[in-house]
Amino acid sequence: MTHFIVHMEGSGKWPSEPMAIRHVKAAFHICLRELLCNQHNYRCHATPGYLDVWKDGLVFRIQVAYHREPQILRESLTPEGMLIYRDNAEAQALELETLHKPFLTSTLHGLQQQYGCFGVVCRLAKRWLASQFLLEDIREEAADLLVASLFLHPAPFTPPSSPQVGFLRFLHLLSTFDWKNNPLIVNLNGKLTAVEQTDIKNDFVASRESLPTMFIVTPNDKKVSVWTKEAPSVQMLQRAVMLAAESLRVLETRLDSGEKQDMRVAFRPPLEAYDVLIHLDSKQVPLLAKAVDPPVNTFQRGTHGGQPYASGGALPVIDYDPVRLYLSELRDAFGDLALFFYDPYGGTVIAVLWKPNAFEPKPFKTSLMNARRVKVNDDVATTVPNVEAILQDFRIIGEGLVKRLELRTEKWVV
Repeated sequence: MTHFIVHMEGSGKWPSEPMAIRHVKAAFHICLRELLCNQHNYRCHATPGYLDVWKDGLVFRIQVAYHREPQILRESLTPEGMLIYRDNAEAQALELETLHKPFLTSTLHGLQQQYGCFGVVCRLAKRWLASQFLLEDIREEAADLLVASLFLHPAPFTPPSSPQVGFLRFLHLLSTFDWKNNPLIVNLNGKLTAVEQTDIKNDFVASRESLPTMFIVTPNDKKVSVWTKEAPSVQMLQRAVMLAAESLRVLETRLDSGEKQDMRVAFRPPLEAYDVLIHLDSKQVPLLAKAVDPPVNTFQRGTHGGQPYASGGALPVIDYDPVRLYLSELRDAFGDLALFFYDPYGGTVIAVLWKPNAFEPKPFKTSLMNARRVKVNDDVATTVPNVEAILQDFRIIGEGLVKRLELRTEKWVV
């Protein structure tokens, strides 16, 4: 699926209420759908938030954007009628999707035009992060910036000239950079002067305690690090550093020994550290062909009759991903007890890790009995996780998707 952001021109005719703006954008999506269907016979599906267009076997998701909407979402009135501005998660998310991401995409496109292997290195880096269950903590945009720094600031080397070299340098950067004491400055288009970079480093040192664990600076993002503001946490960054160092060691050892090069060895995640492994039915994994070790036989749900990409007719199922929905339900139900990890590109295992304080007894409260059972010691009632019921819920929620559970009982005690 390819995403497009259509920025509408500013005009005094735009409403000043968030809900009214959403209605106007929904109307644009409906009108655009009618034009594409009637004049070009494309298969389209309009929703309030976007428009999906099916053309030549590809899906294009079009989203209308109004540049003042994030600012309007931050506006609120006090009881006295005074207009104030207050930041919120909705405004930040919309700003990322409609302003920051398109700008970053166009800038990185320029890098791809300059360095032919830049895009391949980015894909390798993000595929490695996904295979190691890290892509939800280190966003794709952050990975792109890490790779961009290898080409913009390659000293003491020259910019990578092959995907393999670029990937090895990505692992080296991730595993050796001093994230605690330094910001990673990515000087896109050379807009940051030496004086500005010095000021950025000084501000970073002065405000380190309040800044994200991984802090990436660009000319348009000097103080916030928008792509790493929410994640990774200290623990997940430490794990990423450790995995990158080990993957780099394995690959370098194979290269030095002259063995047959199989880079997939660095993309296979270590599963020994997890407490429960939820094995999935491969027939229900939508991107099975993109797995690190794809099966010999893959599955297709349905066949195309006649010309597969003919215009007109019903729109095919788009964005089918039952594993993502299953993960969302697991995190909503048990996110206070466990962490859930998954490779979105054809992974057939969901790894579960109990949180460090998950099994600590808690005072008995009728309102806090979800997934817990009562335990009485010395006439004092406390609650502990009901592991048997939780595991049963894993199976029930994932009925038709879950194949089996593998329990690492030596890793935890109830």
